Amino acid sequence: MEDLPQRAPVRRSVKRNPVPTPSLYETELPQLRDCPAPKREALFEQKLELCSHVFEFESESYKKEKEMKRQTLLELVDFVNTSQGQKIFAETSMPAIMACVRANVCRCLPPQTEDYDPEEDEPVLEPSWPHLQVVYEFLLRFVVSSEVNAKVAKKFVDAPFCYRLIELFDSEDPRERDYLKTILHRIYGKFMSHRSFIRKTISNVFYRFVYETERHNGIGELLEILGSIINGFAIPLKREHLQFLQCALIPLHVPKCVTLYHQQLSYCVIQFVEKDPDTAVPILKGLIRYWPWSSSAKQVLIMNELEEILELLGHEPLLLVRDQLFDLVRKCLSSDHFQVTERTLFLWNNDQLINHGCLSKAHAPVLLPVIYTALLEKSEKHWNATVEALATNVLKTYQDLDIKTYNQCKDKAEELEAEKRAVEAKRAAEWEQVHALAAKKRAQLAASTP
Repeated sequence: MEDLPQRAPVRRSVKRNPVPTPSLYETELPQLRDCPAPKREALFEQKLELCSHVFEFESESYKKEKEMKRQTLLELVDFVNTSQGQKIFAETSMPAIMACVRANVCRCLPPQTEDYDPEEDEPVLEPSWPHLQVVYEFLLRFVVSSEVNAKVAKKFVDAPFCYRLIELFDSEDPRERDYLKTILHRIYGKFMSHRSFIRKTISNVFYRFVYETERHNGIGELLEILGSIINGFAIPLKREHLQFLQCALIPLHVPKCVTLYHQQLSYCVIQFVEKDPDTAVPILKGLIRYWPWSSSAKQVLIMNELEEILELLGHEPLLLVRDQLFDLVRKCLSSDHFQVTERTLFLWNNDQLINHGCLSKAHAPVLLPVIYTALLEKSEKHWNATVEALATNVLKTYQDLDIKTYNQCKDKAEELEAEKRAVEAKRAAEWEQVHALAAKKRAQLAASTP
């Protein structure tokens, strides 16, 4: 099953049984609660068959049949919720249950508009939601029911069905994605044999999104599920999990729309570091590699994530990335955008980093020479008062923490400034000589002209 082709869903309009079977809707079926127990299973399956017919909601036709189906779906959910002690989800009914669910849920999504902007535009809501919502609710009750044995039900809630559910996360309707998130999470928890397949399918969604389309509506919801999954990983982490981190999670910082799902992405990344502190090294190298220099808003966002990782970073892993990390900090301090500089300076408000982390006295001899010039520039001549004050406070902090290194950096900066002034003075003197020679030459030409 795990070798199914991982292809992007085809988004096109499809007519789905617009004409219902007349016999099913001509006769009003009795209520399940009023039916004698021996006949209840047959009636249950009959109602499932009725609900398996899918209507076209873009037209006003079949109003009576649509309402009859909706009421039948509501009755099924209510019966499941209130029938304590009665065996409803028998194995013999499972084929009919899943046939009904597949008929309603497993569908091609409508085509996306080319200029749709998820940050600005309103989502296109699913027109069949009056039916679809109740089907999802019924499916959720089926999956979480203690009656449903996973070893039996996995023949019907199979890998292809999980694949179709994951593909539906691209729906523009947030209500549908919310149901899908809850249901898939429950399936992952109950059907252990499907776990590897679900993880691989989600990975493939991320690969398509990052490396091909950069367009998907359900990345945030899929990351929410993964946050819980990662939390349950055993230590030491499997190679598959580390590969997922390296090839899928870290590159998810690249797309332009990262702001839409960054909170969930950051949570997943932090979960990895908490599980295995050694993962902080490839994560930091990845963040540095993919740092969004062209977007100040994304830099501020990812700096928040970086700070959380640095709080968890041990001494040994820090030594492996220290030079790259400090160079990144220097570049961010030197940024022309004041919000990037300001957010970087806020790192020094973190007591954990100052007392025990990468900004502590232990690392000052390496860090301060890298960032001193950038701090000095911001503290002396920056137009933003907050940035100027924060930079001044950081310099005072290191003056108190490590006066020796501070004085060395100060002397070095003064030497460089003196050398710079000497070079400028020499250049100015050379230009004066050039001007003097030019003036002399002009005078000679003027004198020789009759």
